[in-house]
Amino acid sequence: MNNLDQTIRTWTPHAPAGEIICGDMPGDSVRIGEDHIRKACVLMPALFPLVKKSMEENRGRTVISVFGGSGVGKSEIASLIACYLREAGIGAYTLSGDNYPHRIPLYNDAERLRIFRNGGIRGLLAEGLYSGGVRADLAELWRTGADPDPAAAENRSWLAVYQRAGREALAGYLGQDAEQDFDGLKAILDRFHAGEQRIWLKRMGRSDDALWYDEVDFSRTGALIVEWTHGGSGRFGKVDVPVLLASTPAETREHRRSRARDTGTDSAFTTMVLEIEQKLIEDRAPAAALILSKAGELITLEEYREAMKAGR
Repeated sequence: MNNLDQTIRTWTPHAPAGEIICGDMPGDSVRIGEDHIRKACVLMPALFPLVKKSMEENRGRTVISVFGGSGVGKSEIASLIACYLREAGIGAYTLSGDNYPHRIPLYNDAERLRIFRNGGIRGLLAEGLYSGGVRADLAELWRTGADPDPAAAENRSWLAVYQRAGREALAGYLGQDAEQDFDGLKAILDRFHAGEQRIWLKRMGRSDDALWYDEVDFSRTGALIVEWTHGGSGRFGKVDVPVLLASTPAETREHRRSRARDTGTDSAFTTMVLEIEQKLIEDRAPAAALILSKAGELITLEEYREAMKAGR
């Protein structure tokens, strides 16, 4: 720990001196800019002591999670954390939680929509609102993708019931065991904490044939960094230092738009997904050891909560 002790005493903000090795998600686009470096430099002086304490308590190993809304900069910040830890003499590996859904993105998106729509229809049936006319109208809304849009419900009282029931069904899927392989990821963290030197890690791309495992050498790795929307969920084992990157749903949509990560970024359904995921993130905010605002400032839990209220 001597190098880390010295780093804690003398570290000053700077651009990374070593190679920036990004996470292990196949095909992921990680674009590290000056703003990411600035935010990481705010984070590191507070993170180093937590890492040191955790490693002392866990036989020289620590698990850090970097979590927050989609597109907020988790991949970039996690990659920079790993780089700065390596500069301090701590081997670090960045694991992308996006490798651990049960389905590739195409199928998972379809499953999300299926669950929403089935839940919506069940809600209509339960309220006695389903009819031949509703069926025909709903078929057209499905064709155009407008069925989750609140504006479409302004003149259709039954659609508001459908949307509410569909949203409840979707909330029971997003970030839950049915969607994510939390058990598989927990097994990896357990092995890492136990000191195993070689661990097989999953790789998931965006096609059926892009699924495999790589054996990773952790013999010189002291820090495993999990970057993931659900990295604060508490559902996949022991995380020693949870770090929350704060953003409101509106900020998250703007991040995704600028990154051009997915089609349909501005759709009503995507907005619903982001809002549900935001609720999951906010519920887990109290577990965060550090919270970094979108502006790049370390904030308290109360300040985070106030920012979320103001950003709705």
